[in-house]
Amino acid sequence: MSETRGTPPTDRLTEVFDLVGPLYRRAQRKVEQDAPIEGLSVGVRAVLNMLREHGPMTVPQMGREQALSRQFVQRMTNDAAARGLVETAPNPAHKRSSLIRLTEEGRAAIEAVIERERTVLRQAGGDLTEAEIETCLHVLSRLLRLLDDIDMD
Repeated sequence: MSETRGTPPTDRLTEVFDLVGPLYRRAQRKVEQDAPIEGLSVGVRAVLNMLREHGPMTVPQMGREQALSRQFVQRMTNDAAARGLVETAPNPAHKRSSLIRLTEEGRAAIEAVIERERTVLRQAGGDLTEAEIETCLHVLSRLLRLLDDIDMD
């Protein structure tokens, strides 16, 4: 990473962290504003999207994947199950830790949310190049790996 405006790269990385917080909070607020359409909280949305992307998972697996506490993921999973968006399935690898999977209703709800989000992101990303997006993903992934040892439970 080269120096920009005479600022060392490590100082520029703090600028990334300074932007990620407000970006996350605004994105969370946008999901909450749109939630009445499907009735999804940000946490339930995260659970549904993980299951959409990865297939059936256990609550601990979802917690590790999203750096969320197992307890929080369990509450969000319970909320989703109460609404018929997810269901449990036997886990051949672990008798006491069921797999959680999307129901058809859950798949339809998360697909609708993702499509709405893509519509918003099309407005934001129109002038970004693939190289710029790839660089952004590289930097954020590297910063996330830096914090891999943080215990979320």
